[in-house]
Amino acid sequence: MTQPNPSTVQSLNERVLPSSVSQVGTITKYELVNYFRSRRFYVLLIIGLIISGLLTGLVGYYRPIGFLDSTLDFYLNWWGMSITFVIILSGIFYGGDSISGEFQNKTGYFLVGNPIRRSSIYIGKWLAALIASTIMVGIFVAITIGNGIYYFGFNVPYQLWESLGFALLYLVAVLGFTFFFSSLFKSSSMSILVTVILFLFGFSLIEALITGFAQIEPWFVITYGAGIITNVLKDPYPVTQALRPGGRGETIFAVTIPEGIAILLGYFVVTAVLGLILFERKEFT
Repeated sequence: MTQPNPSTVQSLNERVLPSSVSQVGTITKYELVNYFRSRRFYVLLIIGLIISGLLTGLVGYYRPIGFLDSTLDFYLNWWGMSITFVIILSGIFYGGDSISGEFQNKTGYFLVGNPIRRSSIYIGKWLAALIASTIMVGIFVAITIGNGIYYFGFNVPYQLWESLGFALLYLVAVLGFTFFFSSLFKSSSMSILVTVILFLFGFSLIEALITGFAQIEPWFVITYGAGIITNVLKDPYPVTQALRPGGRGETIFAVTIPEGIAILLGYFVVTAVLGLILFERKEFT
């Protein structure tokens, strides 16, 4: 009996088993379909539209001081005060239970039973969450620019595009962090709760305590690095200042652009890798 040619067997296996890129693309596609079919996409869309609608109505009716003083002030107050909240909500909605939900709902049994690499599942889900979140950010920035054009014409400052780039970098870091906690816990509610507490309260409190009492630059806090999103819209760009009120030394810290980029990239790389390692090693029991 003749033995099959090894090269022929390898060729057939390559045809049967899709490549990693193909697997990632398939997971991303179907995860996006799940988002668009679920309520969470439309709930977050409605929240974003409500925030934009409230800002539009309040600024148009009350004309608050600081919003309409200049083009840069308008985008600083409108975009800078809201975009981080939109990004955090996107990370929670799309990344909070992406991995933990597979364990809690037992859907992972059907997914990992197929000849699909776990890394492809992880990356595909992350890309789907990034695309869905970017859509939300895109809608918000479009409404922001629309209002800016109404008040100031087509004079859109270049700092807004820099801030948008930093906002997308922050989104990448937030999703890396949320996927890490989603891989850490097998309960969707627990992973979402921890993420909500940290991003809405925890990091800001830690940053305030470190700067207020210890007088140490909080370079290891992700929200400090995200400060470049708003700082770039200020003219001049803020710098770290040493103050001495009442004879007591005090320092007001301001993250620089290279430092902020490094912090956000560091958070993304570390948390994304740790999350993938946890997902690779965690067993479906």
